[in-house]
Amino acid sequence: MGYTREDIKRIAKEENVRFIRLQFTDLLGSIKNVEIPVSQLDKALDNKMMFDGSSIEGYVRIEESDMYLVPDLDTWVVFPWVHEDRIARLICDIYMPDGTPFAGDPRGILKRVLKEAEEMGFTSMNVGPEPEFFLFKTDEKGNPTTELNDHGGYFDLAPMDLGENCRRDIVLTLEEMGFEIEASHHEVAPGQHEIDFKYADAIKAADQIQTFKLVVKTVARVHGLHATFMPKPLYGSNGSGMHCHVSLFQGDENAFYDETDPLGLSETARHFMAGVMEHARAMAAITNPVVNSYKRLVPGYEAPCYVAWSASNRSPMIRIPASRGISTRVELRNPDPAANPYLTLAVILKAGLDGIRNKMELVAPVDRNIYIMSEEERLDENIYSLPADLREALNELLRSDVICDALGDHALAHFYELKEIEWDMYRTQVHQWELDQYLTHY
Repeated sequence: MGYTREDIKRIAKEENVRFIRLQFTDLLGSIKNVEIPVSQLDKALDNKMMFDGSSIEGYVRIEESDMYLVPDLDTWVVFPWVHEDRIARLICDIYMPDGTPFAGDPRGILKRVLKEAEEMGFTSMNVGPEPEFFLFKTDEKGNPTTELNDHGGYFDLAPMDLGENCRRDIVLTLEEMGFEIEASHHEVAPGQHEIDFKYADAIKAADQIQTFKLVVKTVARVHGLHATFMPKPLYGSNGSGMHCHVSLFQGDENAFYDETDPLGLSETARHFMAGVMEHARAMAAITNPVVNSYKRLVPGYEAPCYVAWSASNRSPMIRIPASRGISTRVELRNPDPAANPYLTLAVILKAGLDGIRNKMELVAPVDRNIYIMSEEERLDENIYSLPADLREALNELLRSDVICDALGDHALAHFYELKEIEWDMYRTQVHQWELDQYLTHY
């Protein structure tokens, strides 16, 4: 729905909105906001609200801290979980005092790559995200534990799935906020859930992922639970992914569909996939951005470890869902929900465009279970692994001019610095596993 300035002011009055959260996302994917009273709504709609960018991860230095919040009017929504002194939300782009877009704004980075796609003739990128999450019990103080509230499995119902009521309330809340929910179900691991919502253009899809996370955590807290999008919270269980179904359009035509192809895939789709596979290892630091991400990307838990594709097999990184025609799409299975959605979609698109621009040849599909193939068999079929840890992923990131260019110098430098600190903290920490293994043995 498109909102005008007058629409927003009218709804704010009718709904008794008292505060507005001007939201944006930092470089690491965390939602930030500046909350203003409704008396300042006109100022916000005039793009005159400023904030201190030096306090935000990956933004600017203290001597250049003033930045402007420019609301996207189409993101206006009144939060449904407060019924008195209501709170509304607008998602903002970040601008510098001279009126130029801030180079380190993740939403702006995605917009820049989408502009590049438009210049190549692609009017839109449709994305259907599938972020998974876990529900854990909280302790008597309300702090999260790792104690599960159910022992259900894939598609289980109550009484096995004790998160069913919470998940249903999440769906109802999302629908009140304008989401079109397609499915919701218990995932494979105990305590793990998935709610699928309808695809949207890339910017809206990334906005929805951020809103989705906020709603899931808020509703879970009402149920006395803690929702986490941590990729691998439990050893020995499946981790949480954020599969991304992606397609490019030229006007009303799906550029990925070709009815004359045996698989219904156009040359554009094949080149796009080839580009994504070419840059998959370099993208990993963005699509799988935390130390814990690489605990998920191991054999045996339905997460992809290998760079390959198939129209049917679920062990490769890329799968082609069965739908064809306007619904033809590429499913990337490697991203996880800790990823910044704006940066993730930006690097996926950038990699795919590189494949299209350079007419990269797509390797043959792999329809065998890659997990049971030997290393020699994988090498024979030109199948290589995703990075094994964050350090390897960061090294691969710097080797790719294409992915570095997608981020831009500012975001790349700050993201890399923050991730190096994270890796070093992890590397030098003494973990419980080490104490259990070595304290009495040596």
